[in-house]
Amino acid sequence: MKQRFDVTGMSCTACSSHVERAVSALAGVSSVTVDLMQNRMLVEYDDSKLSEAEICQTVAAGGSAAQPPAGAAGRERTRLWICVGLLLVLLYISMGHMLGLPLPSFLSGHQNALWFGLVQLVLTLAIVILQFRYFRRGFASLFRGAPTMDTLVAVGSSAAILYGVYAIIRIAQGLAAGDMELVAQYHMDLYFESAGTILTLVSVGKYWEARSKSHTADALQKLMALAPATAHLLRDGKEVEVPLEEVRQDDLLIVRAGEAIPVDGTITEGQAAIDESAITGESMPVDKSIGDPVTGATLCRSGYFTMQATHVGEETTLSQIIRLVEDAAATKAPIQRIADKVAAVFVPVVIGIAVLAMVIWLLVGQTPAFALSIGIAVLVVAVLVVALGVQIVRVYGQLKTAQQEESVLSQQLTQQQQENDALRSDLAKKDDESFIKALARDLLGLAEEGERIFYDVND
Repeated sequence: MKQRFDVTGMSCTACSSHVERAVSALAGVSSVTVDLMQNRMLVEYDDSKLSEAEICQTVAAGGSAAQPPAGAAGRERTRLWICVGLLLVLLYISMGHMLGLPLPSFLSGHQNALWFGLVQLVLTLAIVILQFRYFRRGFASLFRGAPTMDTLVAVGSSAAILYGVYAIIRIAQGLAAGDMELVAQYHMDLYFESAGTILTLVSVGKYWEARSKSHTADALQKLMALAPATAHLLRDGKEVEVPLEEVRQDDLLIVRAGEAIPVDGTITEGQAAIDESAITGESMPVDKSIGDPVTGATLCRSGYFTMQATHVGEETTLSQIIRLVEDAAATKAPIQRIADKVAAVFVPVVIGIAVLAMVIWLLVGQTPAFALSIGIAVLVVAVLVVALGVQIVRVYGQLKTAQQEESVLSQQLTQQQQENDALRSDLAKKDDESFIKALARDLLGLAEEGERIFYDVND
């Protein structure tokens, strides 16, 4: 059977190649095709030997994630809004007192410091669960010796959370021993809000990236939908309906009014008015007769003709347009390539600086808790300032790529579906009076030469 999967966590061709090799190695898999641009994977496998869950687990083991198709941008949006809501509550609890905002009585005062920390921990863990992909991918790439921005996010967030847990433990010890000075020392030194802010803000960039890719995928789907799924093949004098993939060069095809032309070819018999707006942008149908070329995915408005296929499969004009769009999507903007190079060097350097800062403070006699707080500060600043900057650049690169795709489409493809829908809508809205007037003008010969009159066949 063939199954499509949405794959997340792929940022380059190396990632997609790794996913493809891993899935191909599974027993029962016949073929695997990974599309980095659309974040999709098509797997043909024997479902008696392999399950969908096993394929997803294999992809997850490599640091990515796979699941049956669904709206990627929609999932990102839902996840983001939940995280934003949790983060606002977390920030209110952890920093509201700085603005004089009231807190519930069970969270106020040093005597309730333990509840104060535990509530923040629960809110932070909820955000971690929603954004756990950063930890899975980040630590997987770290263990492979190729840290990425996800590694920096995972390490920084984990350090902040671990320090917060340590602070809660110290608060509990202080309350148990009646040492309120120890409680006061760690009461407002939890760092949970830093971890939650890191994960939520970075996910904003991921959402915009997924949204951009979703628009690209939608554009490609609209392009692909222009070609019909089947063609009327003339074989041994008989008309046979066959899948589009079975059409070969020099085959004779029949096209009727209202049908989309399946492939590029030349008219051998008959004539028709062809709507070529999908390819040329010309809104008015063009009259075609014997010997004239016709293009696949254009629409036969009226007439009936037989054509000989000249370009099929990947050689058709539509396939070439799709390939241009895919190439534009796969090509990174110059600023995006620079950002990726910076990220490759920046991540290990920042982690090294954080570790070095901790060691130096330990050597000068500071406590491990103080040294750890310094290391966390370095990681948090790096993620919030630089890592987010790189993420913004990547999103900007995605938008520039989308502009390239739009440029290609504007040159090669106009609003075919919208025009078709508008035409159907106009026909559907014709009332009896307008239909009678149009019919009378046609029958009495009052219609001017070149004037086109449409009839709603449902009237």
